Amino acid sequence: MVWMQFCPTVSTKRQQKAPHPIPEGMEGAICPITGLSDSGELTREVSSKVAREVLETDPDILAERLGSRDEEAHLVSFKPAREKFLPLQVSNSAHRSNQETRRLVRDIGGLQTLRRFTNLFYTKSFADPHLDRFIADHHHPHGERFASWIAEKFGDGTPWSNERRTRPETTLVIGRQVYAVSHDRSSAHVAAWNSPKREAHKRGDHFKPEDARVWMRLHFWAAREAGLFEYELFIDYYMRFIGHFISVYSSKSPPFTRESARWSANPENIRRYVSSGNNMVDVIGVPVETALATLPANERVYTGSKHHQLSWPYELR
Repeated sequence: MVWMQFCPTVSTKRQQKAPHPIPEGMEGAICPITGLSDSGELTREVSSKVAREVLETDPDILAERLGSRDEEAHLVSFKPAREKFLPLQVSNSAHRSNQETRRLVRDIGGLQTLRRFTNLFYTKSFADPHLDRFIADHHHPHGERFASWIAEKFGDGTPWSNERRTRPETTLVIGRQVYAVSHDRSSAHVAAWNSPKREAHKRGDHFKPEDARVWMRLHFWAAREAGLFEYELFIDYYMRFIGHFISVYSSKSPPFTRESARWSANPENIRRYVSSGNNMVDVIGVPVETALATLPANERVYTGSKHHQLSWPYELR
């Protein structure tokens, strides 16, 4: 999944005192817990570096970094088509396309339909004041890139990998270093964290569950408007696909996937959202524990794909 990205060069320093004494001989050192030093400088560089290293060990991102492969080699072994349920194709924590997933995306109209969907999504994201802070530049082909990524993840060619080969470089200053960003998903995360449109005191902060929840609500709303909820087999799989990938952005957000998809089914929710100035007032600022308590009991737990008792979105039923 491609987050809001493509930020220009920014600086992410801010001044603040360490909340504890610095031992003699360690003056100027950065506290590994708070990221603060006695010089008053808070650097996000260490935090962002660690977070980026975690992202880059994600199995799906590692697979993407291998580059494009022959389309047929990109598909795992074929299984007979199932009429009502296709288990999420995840192996060793990475999504694996096959001929069934490719059929799902082609049944909805392929890349053309996906483009309509993702462009609708970004139109909604640009209009949402919370989400738009993560998007530095509206002129980048966000929707096209996202549609290509989905198509490729479902096994319908390699349009995303092909586009990445010629994508212009975007750079970002974090601390004292310059990073190339927005050339893949992990670098896009870094760009979004440090978007110059974010409040100065939040630049460098990583995605929170509330960010992912707003993202998913608008995402499924766009899918609904694009007609994707009319394709029962596709949307059933796609919701679980998002439930898997959203964990990279916020590990506490997968339980909210189905609630996010249901949200746009009620016109009253849309009316309240628009009348509040496109603000998710029931999401922003709500503690995740409080929000979890509002979910059905069977939706409150996310165990991941390696748990000995698989739960949604990884059931094998």
